[in-house]
Amino acid sequence: MLSTTPTNTLAVHSFLNISHGICTSNPSNIEYLLRTNFSNYIKGSRFHNCLHDLIGDGIFNVDSELWVTQRKIASFEFNTRSLRSFLDQTVQHEISSRLVPLLSISCDNSESIDLQDVFRKFAFDNICKLAFGDDPGCLEQKQPQSNDNSISFVKAFDEAAGICFERFVSPLPLLWKTKKFLNVGSEKRLRNGVNVINNYAMKIIESREDNSTLGDRQDLLSRFMNCDEPRDTNKKRKFLRDIIISFVLAGKDSTSTALTWFFWLVSANFDCQTRIYNELTQVPNIRSGNFSYEDLKQLHYLHAAISESLRLFPPVPINTRLTVNDDVLPDGTQVKAGWFADYSAYAVGRNESVWGKDCNVFRPERWLDEYGVFQPLDQFRFPVFHSGPRICLGKEMAYMQMKSIAAAVIYGFEVVAVDGGGSVEKMKKPPYVLSLVLKMKGGLPVRLKRRS
Repeated sequence: MLSTTPTNTLAVHSFLNISHGICTSNPSNIEYLLRTNFSNYIKGSRFHNCLHDLIGDGIFNVDSELWVTQRKIASFEFNTRSLRSFLDQTVQHEISSRLVPLLSISCDNSESIDLQDVFRKFAFDNICKLAFGDDPGCLEQKQPQSNDNSISFVKAFDEAAGICFERFVSPLPLLWKTKKFLNVGSEKRLRNGVNVINNYAMKIIESREDNSTLGDRQDLLSRFMNCDEPRDTNKKRKFLRDIIISFVLAGKDSTSTALTWFFWLVSANFDCQTRIYNELTQVPNIRSGNFSYEDLKQLHYLHAAISESLRLFPPVPINTRLTVNDDVLPDGTQVKAGWFADYSAYAVGRNESVWGKDCNVFRPERWLDEYGVFQPLDQFRFPVFHSGPRICLGKEMAYMQMKSIAAAVIYGFEVVAVDGGGSVEKMKKPPYVLSLVLKMKGGLPVRLKRRS
């Protein structure tokens, strides 16, 4: 609908005209919402109410000073030094000791394996190490009995996120609010799931409250525990819980979802796989399996292929803001105070006026200059990591993690989707799950072949 609208912007009216808003895939409008008139388009009550039970007053659910404070503290975890440490100590270990051995067993037994599930476990292990300093070991082949709590946490988290999304798309918000008041149906399941999530998080927070142990730790939880506010113990625990759960939400599913669609695309594009492999062979440390931050920076074609996949299948396909005051967007669209203002990265990626007539084609070369060097494009034409003051802090970390995994898998194996037909056009396009992120319905079963 957006692609057939002259301004790429639609007026949206909800059930019985209870609420009004707009949805856009116009880069000029997106820049206006997210940067030019940033203060007029906030997360607001609609976003906060739907997600509050899960992430409380965490960084992705608040505005103003509370957001500024959390972002400032969190930013220290995403500098270049921390990024190098994360790659060396966390990602590389997870790849060499867990991911590659697991894929090798599948390959040797000629069994198919669900890459979406594998990447989900990989990402969860990594984000817990980054956020909590805790290793759930979800990707371990022989999982310890202590892993039961982590498994319960993941299941509760996935269900809670799905129910929160259902709130967004409910035709009548009063319905889910009534179910919450009565504690029935999906809202009862959400409350039970949140209790599991809270117990998991609080046990970790309470075990770390001996300040003498914080100085040597370099995870997000430690950084926030070292801040002075809030001073009340119970409020501080709630504050820490909201922050950490927010980053788990951001890091667990977004990276794994992005990798799933990437491997679906390259599994059906053998020329792309071959070009990535050839690029990998030109980096000596890639061949040894011990690659560094600098090595990954040399992989321009791989970076382009991941970006192209993100353009077509952004992990967060649509995002929303709440309008504070009456306004007029650059394309002339009028918005009223209290309206929601949605923008769709998924629709932008398929916008012919933005990306040309081949906008639906997977073509990594569009990101490379004449010398084969990756060229970043305007963030408002590519709002996959959001844009403006709230642009994703973990953008560079996400790219490096995805490149690390893609490099290890493609260097060691040829990846063939079970439904593969030699090209994306011939493959049965897998349906996606309507949720907070664009998960692939039914997973991504593939077969792996060792490279000779």
